Amino acid sequence: MDSNGDETGSAGTAEGAYDPRRQFAEECRSHRELYPQGPLNQTQLAKLANTSKSTISRVETCLGPIPPDLPARLDQIFATDGLFKRLYEEITAQSFPVHSRRRIELEPKAISISAWSPTVVPGLLQTASYARALLREGDPRASDNEVATLVRARMARQEVLKGTSPPDFSVVICESVLRRNVGGPDVMREQLSALLVHGSRRTTVLQVMPLGAETHGLMDGSMSVLTTPEGPPVIYTEGIRSGTIIEDPSTVRLLARSYDVLTASALSRDASASMIRKLLEA
Repeated sequence: MDSNGDETGSAGTAEGAYDPRRQFAEECRSHRELYPQGPLNQTQLAKLANTSKSTISRVETCLGPIPPDLPARLDQIFATDGLFKRLYEEITAQSFPVHSRRRIELEPKAISISAWSPTVVPGLLQTASYARALLREGDPRASDNEVATLVRARMARQEVLKGTSPPDFSVVICESVLRRNVGGPDVMREQLSALLVHGSRRTTVLQVMPLGAETHGLMDGSMSVLTTPEGPPVIYTEGIRSGTIIEDPSTVRLLARSYDVLTASALSRDASASMIRKLLEA
């Protein structure tokens, strides 16, 4: 599947190998039992974390997904300086194929993300229904539970855009993506509506590349530019079952320039929103 579909897959853990999910469970149990004001039982921790006892129990026994908002709450309760958030990011990264993990690890740290998608709605903007339709077609033999797990992993990625300090996010989507019927009319109506909401955010610039646009330097595939406070920008490109992180400064500069040209050739922010609304009404 294309990079912006972000094909996910299971990641097995060899016996005795470091497992961030197990570490998360152990840290939660340990901090609960060693709470400075006295040991907390699961019910007491659940009350502090504004969740249920059953959720805490599942987290501590590695059963089911971790609610996306729980790590930050645990860090606040236990004053652990981002420990649970970092472990959660590692857990999320492991649910993706090896070639995607570096990008998944960089996204939560990014202060700026720029993306170009010629084939599907980018993973950071997909609705659960749209993601489910893509994943179901990507692996027809996967069970409903497996597909549901992959959808949850994809939705968890989107937390990077929902925090109190989200990255500057620029995205250009080909018009063909908006017209392609993924999952049926109801799924597409929901997805187009979601794009309008995303595009209205102050930290997001969403543009559409019209089908009538001329040849440009990024026609061969999708691309993301990620900038973190820790170093220069890197670029992630991906094919159907492969992906590459590009760090060579000259290549990064060339591709970043191509992205700048792409945004100049795309419809404006307002014109892009207008096109999406017209497609939604139709």
